[in-house]
Amino acid sequence: MNEAEALALGSGALAERMGIVFSQLTAERAVATMPVEGNTQPFGVVHGGAYVVLAESLGSAAANIHAGAGRLAMGIEVNASHTGSATSGTVTGVCTAIKLGRTLTVHEIAISDDAGRRLSTVRITNLLRDA
Repeated sequence: MNEAEALALGSGALAERMGIVFSQLTAERAVATMPVEGNTQPFGVVHGGAYVVLAESLGSAAANIHAGAGRLAMGIEVNASHTGSATSGTVTGVCTAIKLGRTLTVHEIAISDDAGRRLSTVRITNLLRDA
């Protein structure tokens, strides 16, 4: 699957509902944005779970591209450290491959606000297997 095919495929109903929009998608690097509005907790800041949904959407999509035809990636571990909060605008996730193996992938996703301030760092590990 190439980048254009992956971008056209999208990332599923949850990501669509949260307003996640991909702008780049390869196994090595993926980028997407998500609006703050509609993804907040009662205190008006982005919900930590929303950061994780953005990150998992990026990491899983990148891992599935690496897996290739007839294979799929299944998330087996996710770790998130939230270090900031956003109350308006958009947040951007930049996913970078740490390990692209035959059976496992590991990606790190850095999520930042419109000013470039890091808000969350997420690591996801995916198991690659035959579909």
